Amino acid sequence: MKIRVERSVFLDAVLKMQKTVGAKSSMPVLEGILLSAEKGLLTLSSYNLEMGMKKEMYASCEEEGDIVINARLLADILRKLRGIDVEIESDDRLVCHIRSGEAVFDIMGMEANDFPEMPSLAEGENLNIDGEDFCELVKGTIFAVSQIEGTRPILTGINISVKDGVLQFVAIDGYRLAIRRKKINKTDDIEFIVSGKALSEVVKLIDENTENVEVKVGKRLILFKISGYVFIARLLEGEFVNYEKIIPSEHSQTTTVVCDEMIDSVERVSLLINDSFSTPIRCAFGSEELIISCSTALGRAKEKMQINLEGNEFEMGLNSRYLLEALKACECEKITFKFNGANAGVTITPADAENIDMLYLIMPMRLK
Repeated sequence: MKIRVERSVFLDAVLKMQKTVGAKSSMPVLEGILLSAEKGLLTLSSYNLEMGMKKEMYASCEEEGDIVINARLLADILRKLRGIDVEIESDDRLVCHIRSGEAVFDIMGMEANDFPEMPSLAEGENLNIDGEDFCELVKGTIFAVSQIEGTRPILTGINISVKDGVLQFVAIDGYRLAIRRKKINKTDDIEFIVSGKALSEVVKLIDENTENVEVKVGKRLILFKISGYVFIARLLEGEFVNYEKIIPSEHSQTTTVVCDEMIDSVERVSLLINDSFSTPIRCAFGSEELIISCSTALGRAKEKMQINLEGNEFEMGLNSRYLLEALKACECEKITFKFNGANAGVTITPADAENIDMLYLIMPMRLK
């Protein structure tokens, strides 16, 4: 194989594909990127047996062929080179000669035949989602995905559904719930679960030039086409949590606050909480005043906010990180808190009653 390709374009693709490369795998070939060259075209492939990616780019190809190169090493070399183009040539002994400007590297490649075949998806349900909307839906829910598989690996994914033309993303980790919705132009109903890890990588492929995200959903696989990249991942199998039954239909207390002011207050009080403490912030909701406070080994903090509480006064403990992540995901001027006393979950929604595009629910923490 012998190719010449624009270095910056090549590096950008390698960096984006690194996350779908196996880390410290028992199969060294999974730690690499497969380079396949044919006339005028270079195809890059990465696959870690859970998710994979492909990218095609224009290249000057003097000699066709295939080779696998360690992704981390290739990225490090390309990052340090200064030439406009880079030339890669491999020989029969799998030695790769990388040249750019005055720099020359000779590194060992790996046999392309050892690279596992990436699964393909010929048939499935098609979705077309605006790129900006897709980012908003993922970022507005992914923080509530469980980070630990434990006995319920299904919670490490986001439940995605389309019903009556509404696209909905739902994440839940046992302590909080996040729901985001967008109207789309699709009449057929569909439901599936994608791992949060896969979706976080898909979002990184979206930039200001991305107009649409093309999605194809099969029985066990999902495929995304974004800005020339093809990303494929396995769907999570199993039944998602019946989250609807934990969303209260009625509330005994409500109050509306300015979102940014609430974020600032919680962040200031949380300065005394670090990762080694499981200390909640104490929220005392009075009829006209909210007092946010905490007490840790580092000291004490207290802050007051003016509110108008509808319902009886009460006090509850909340995880400050969970609360902040929900508040920052709201992206609206005013939000409404809905409660059923100190021991039930708190629901957070936009203050605009007509806005049903988002809902967050956080379970309380026990106060000492």
